[in-house]
Amino acid sequence: MRLHSLQHVLFEDLACIEQWAAGKKYTITKTLLFENGNLPGLSDFDALFIMGGPMGVNDDDKYPWLTEEKKFIEKAISANKIVTGICLGAQLIANVLGAKVYKNEHSEIGWYPVRTTEAAQDSLVFRTLPQEFMAFHWHGDTFDIPSGAIRMAESNGCANQAFEYNVKVIGLQFHLESTRDSIDKLITNCGDEIIEGKYIQPTEKMLRAVNEVTLTNQSMRTFLDNLFTLKGRKMI
Repeated sequence: MRLHSLQHVLFEDLACIEQWAAGKKYTITKTLLFENGNLPGLSDFDALFIMGGPMGVNDDDKYPWLTEEKKFIEKAISANKIVTGICLGAQLIANVLGAKVYKNEHSEIGWYPVRTTEAAQDSLVFRTLPQEFMAFHWHGDTFDIPSGAIRMAESNGCANQAFEYNVKVIGLQFHLESTRDSIDKLITNCGDEIIEGKYIQPTEKMLRAVNEVTLTNQSMRTFLDNLFTLKGRKMI
């Protein structure tokens, strides 16, 4: 299996996904968009991961590579690739599928519980996740559920936390891939966003809850195992 990631900033990478893939002996390649890295050909990968970042989906004027990235994501979905977007990545998928992306009522930063929806129980990807689980969050925007997609998760601070489109295309607003190192990097690079807010935790509280990483990474591995294997048979 060949995995490719689209990375928007140096400090938001695959984190525990890379560890999972290495354990499976999957090939990993990356496009560092912030360094104007080249996008691969569609025949060069089987699964695409679109990572997070502090920019918005419509910030093409500041980040011109966003325009080509969105076209590439659309092509990957049309080519029936496994496509998973996390945080900004989920927003980009939603945008490509014609849904609105906009400022959420509340920013979510820190550890907050996520609940799966009733529809998630029928999903081959989501159904083995706990009905409620802790996840790491760092976002101010949200998305509408794209036409043809199914809402899979919610939280008190954000109604649309995940969606599934044609089984292989997944958007996750929250982070299950985060490690202690990746959280430290977010705090270092985006710490100015930690202000007073209903769903914004102070840095000290975030770091005290870092033991949640073990459980969230376990949930991430379960999610990935489900995504890459359906009914006990490899999808690709």
